[in-house]
Amino acid sequence: MDSVRNMGNSEQEFSLLLTLSKEDPLYEKKRKLLDARGFDHDIRFFLSSSRATFKSFISAARIIEMDEAELYFAGVDVLQPVDFYSPTNELKSLNSLLSHIDFSLNSALSNKMEQLLRQLKGETMDVIRVYGDKNRDEAKIEICNCRAENLLLQWGKEHGLKTKLQIAHVEGAGRGAVAVEDLTIGDTVLEIPESIIISEEHVYVSEMFEILKRMDDISAETMLLLWSMKERHNPESKFKFYFDTLPKTFNTGLDFGVEALTALEGTLLFDEIIQAKEHLRSQYDTLCPLLCRDHPDVFQPEFYSWDQFLWACELWYSNSMKVIFTDGKLRTCLVPFAGLLNHSLCPHVLHYGRVTSSTKSLKFALSRPCRGGDQCYLSYGNFSSSHLITFYGFLPKGNNFYDVIPMEIDVPQADDSGNHDWTTHMVRGTWLSSNHEILNYGLPPTLLNYLRSALKDAEQPKDSNINIDNEREVLETLYSIFNPMMEGHGDPDNPHWESPSWDVKLALEYKDLERRIISSVLQSCLTGLEMLQLIESKHQ
Repeated sequence: MDSVRNMGNSEQEFSLLLTLSKEDPLYEKKRKLLDARGFDHDIRFFLSSSRATFKSFISAARIIEMDEAELYFAGVDVLQPVDFYSPTNELKSLNSLLSHIDFSLNSALSNKMEQLLRQLKGETMDVIRVYGDKNRDEAKIEICNCRAENLLLQWGKEHGLKTKLQIAHVEGAGRGAVAVEDLTIGDTVLEIPESIIISEEHVYVSEMFEILKRMDDISAETMLLLWSMKERHNPESKFKFYFDTLPKTFNTGLDFGVEALTALEGTLLFDEIIQAKEHLRSQYDTLCPLLCRDHPDVFQPEFYSWDQFLWACELWYSNSMKVIFTDGKLRTCLVPFAGLLNHSLCPHVLHYGRVTSSTKSLKFALSRPCRGGDQCYLSYGNFSSSHLITFYGFLPKGNNFYDVIPMEIDVPQADDSGNHDWTTHMVRGTWLSSNHEILNYGLPPTLLNYLRSALKDAEQPKDSNINIDNEREVLETLYSIFNPMMEGHGDPDNPHWESPSWDVKLALEYKDLERRIISSVLQSCLTGLEMLQLIESKHQ
């Protein structure tokens, strides 16, 4: 990170420097988009006007903070550039500016420079505060006085855990964590010592490790899974208070019954659940029966049934975190108490994956304010709703920008001119797009450009502004792909599901979401075809 530069005596020459790392796996695509938006390789922002600096910095930071899906849907439109990509991207971009400001304040060379930086910081924090208020959750919350959770908290504090959160019951979400007081950006709401994080190190000192280390191709994560299946039943376990707070069933998509799966037929979620369960069943059949047969004194059969294995898989899928320890190694872990924080599309905590070397603790700091009594949210990751249902057991509230439908396009290959950087294509709800005009239609520009190139007539002049025939063929091709999908999703008002069980209800909610996405794509195609017809009629 570069500090403020003073390039002369004029206050107008104080500047911030933002750079795109060449180590970024999406470097080429991000560089192309930055170039299209007019940003140099060294992106310098002058502090003479905090408002102009803010707008320019955030515009560039949004691109630098993008993930692959956000890049895909952004496209490269210089005339109508997108200025919002997702709630998480927006928070990361705003907090990136704050980080640059804080770093620069430590090396400010003059009072004037410090004044400009503090003004910009105040304005940035105000924007984050307003943005957070727009996304504030109004769920009904009751403080939890459950014995198991209180014992976990007491045990954690005895081992050095610090928190400004308390456990609560959240309507529609089960347990959660709420702020005990008004908290602001940068406040540490939870600090968990490295010593109580459950990682592979505990397997290495257990009796089962001597057996497991002789097995071929067994990962540390699989060892941990097998260890936790037994450890949860150990009354002398160091982590007894943690295991005591875990539910008997997680109610994820992996627990869906026959009726729920029947309701999901034809959806992405159906395929995801079936594939996941087949993988887990194969893994179980390869591991557990053999271990129980050959080492029954260590792998007791009553602890290693299929149901116990599935429970442990759900535990690790829904509660594990990737953490970098003080030795620099990335490990998959269970983090007591942190697992009680729920997921949000607009979270309070964005970054929590590295143990601080000075305190040997994992810190959870706020990226946006959290009022006292409000639920404090994490981001579990940029996941689709089908993934969140399968492995976590819930459908997130609000517009999930990662609810995409991948596409298999049966059209001739596009030319190799270098204009097409994507090998896979996708759509999402067109209501998420801010551009529904001609040539855009609310559809992904990356997809449209690919189809235009793949379907174009070689005789058509390349400098044509609107190729009516080409545009029509693009939209008709998309319609022909998604119309059968819509027909395959059946009637949304099936009276058979008047009093559905929890899994059927969740399945129907997801199917309705997928139906809405497909419907929006079809409507955008029809609206686009009407636009083209209107243009054509004007030129006749």
